[in-house]
Amino acid sequence: MVKSRLSILIITLGMALGAFAQRNYEPHFAIGAKGGVTFSNMAFTPGIEQTMLQGIELGVTARYIEENFFGIVAELNIEQRGWKETFDETDFRYQRGLPYLQLPVMTHIYFGSRTFKGFINLGPSVGYMIGDGISSNFDYTNPETVAGFPIANRHVNQMSMDIKNRFDYGICGGAGIEFIIKRKHSLILEGRYYYGLGNIFSAKKKDEFSASRGTSIQVSLGYMFHIK
Repeated sequence: MVKSRLSILIITLGMALGAFAQRNYEPHFAIGAKGGVTFSNMAFTPGIEQTMLQGIELGVTARYIEENFFGIVAELNIEQRGWKETFDETDFRYQRGLPYLQLPVMTHIYFGSRTFKGFINLGPSVGYMIGDGISSNFDYTNPETVAGFPIANRHVNQMSMDIKNRFDYGICGGAGIEFIIKRKHSLILEGRYYYGLGNIFSAKKKDEFSASRGTSIQVSLGYMFHIK
């Protein structure tokens, strides 16, 4: 399974570098910054009852594009991810925030006019968890002792388990629009989806979870300055 995940990552990276290598026209280079919101959860197997956790994303961007509609985009972002559990119409609350330093490198496919463009980004992303914050209104380390807690047919160990793997890798893809202002400046609106391939908890046969991968939806607004 690990080999198949690495194969997917390598193929996606090859797509990005392959498009980048096809240069027939004068290139254009731009740098910028972005900010937005994230909606994340965890792909647990076995599953747990959860909903999307809202967070923020901040980062810097470098883009190298070609006149033949292809280029490459690299970013360095701080992204808040994690999950928020649900408790069957009770007042219990639990969420676990997992901020990451994230580095996506993506193929950039664009189309449009000199003042307005649409684009698609696709490529691999690697990240490192830089924090672990839990917010709860009950004793999540001993939920079986909490009066009224809906523990029947429910996994609870993930609430207090230590993070095993802080390094993460996955695939991200998105689409957006770009408004170009006086050729040197542009505003970018993008929606993106990230699917993690790494597990945050141990996933051996004896472990409780065979999968614990992060996923997120990101909506961001960015500014780019066109250097060349």
